[in-house]
Amino acid sequence: MASVAWLSSKLSDGRIACEACSQHCKLSEGEYGICGIRKVENGELYLLTYGLAAAVNIDPIEKKPMFHFLPDSKVFSFGTVGCNFSCTFCQNADISQYPKEHHHEIIGRPLSPKDAVALALEHGCQSIAYTYNEPAVFFEYAYDTARLASEAGLKNIFVTSGYETHKAIDTIAPFLDGMNIDIKSYSQPFYKDICGASLKPVLDTIEYAHKKGIWIETTTLLIPGLNDSEEEIRSIAEFQASLDPSMPWHISAFHPMYKMNDVPRTPASTLSRAYEIGKEAGLKYVYVGNIDDESRESTYCPSCYKMVIDRHGHIGQFVTNHLVEKNHCPYCTTVIEGVWK
Repeated sequence: MASVAWLSSKLSDGRIACEACSQHCKLSEGEYGICGIRKVENGELYLLTYGLAAAVNIDPIEKKPMFHFLPDSKVFSFGTVGCNFSCTFCQNADISQYPKEHHHEIIGRPLSPKDAVALALEHGCQSIAYTYNEPAVFFEYAYDTARLASEAGLKNIFVTSGYETHKAIDTIAPFLDGMNIDIKSYSQPFYKDICGASLKPVLDTIEYAHKKGIWIETTTLLIPGLNDSEEEIRSIAEFQASLDPSMPWHISAFHPMYKMNDVPRTPASTLSRAYEIGKEAGLKYVYVGNIDDESRESTYCPSCYKMVIDRHGHIGQFVTNHLVEKNHCPYCTTVIEGVWK
């Protein structure tokens, strides 16, 4: 289903500027954006995936991953086809790259914003996550859903590569409670050559969304030989610590995917060292993911160092929350930052 993509503006030369993401596509009649799902038709920019969900699931919030956001709750998760990145290691390439690899064909099951909210409530979810592909590219669909969700008492989360424009963030901020933002690398060549994007807009988005009061957690997928040097890991950790040491950082293990099937899995030793580097940089909350490591996927009080949220099992599906009054360490009363209610 197509709907006007109103996060756009008309240029003096007749083209239309898409204002959803930092690719800043300027499109003439009949042209598609880099995402493959925003297209100019009859002088208007349309979102071709509005109301069409390519993936829908009820997930544990820990899977997003969001560890300081309503722990041990269920989140209604959905996404569409299309993406403004072209990561050669994409874990969801079957939907994110689908339009670009299938002559702009659009697929998905009908799911209106109203129905998404109704299903979330029916299944006892406390939030909705816009995920699996990049939510910035289906912004108007996400916005309409988030507004209704907020009115119904649900929280909203973007799981994103961090390419939203400031205008997009300003527009949805009243209804957006959390974001997990990928920091895929601290190298511009990596972003350019492997992701088809740039590093600076991502860092700007993290800083800007944080200033807007949106709860931010970040994720870095460590790929052997590409972004896993100690220097680069330290650069990411120091950037984040300089912004807010209480912002959780998830370090994930790479598994061979998509166009990187010849790259080996990330060794556990690399993740352990990255965890140490994050702590050395001053980050309060560092987590290891995509492997079983209970000690490094649990939350510890940054003051007394005792475990306050115990996570174990695959993607931490077994969660014991020891926090009292929602956000206080039960041993020393230190406030543990996050969204707890």
